[in-house]
Amino acid sequence: MGIGGISIWQLLIIALIIVLLFGTKKLRTLGSDLGGALKGFKQAVKDDDKDAKSDPDQLSDDSTANANVSARTEKAQDK
Repeated sequence: MGIGGISIWQLLIIALIIVLLFGTKKLRTLGSDLGGALKGFKQAVKDDDKDAKSDPDQLSDDSTANANVSARTEKAQDK
């Protein structure tokens, strides 16, 4: 391999060291926790997309509210 390349043997040695340091039970728990977190994140993104598609006026209402807050802040700073 070229400079900076990682061979399969180097990856296997690194994996072996990680298993020896943490143990298989902790790694399995960590993997399932990470998988559950990713699953929850994907579900939240799907739900958010559904909400945005079902209520297209929500974005315009939010931007109008933000513009009103910005205008009030600028007036207060001018005083």
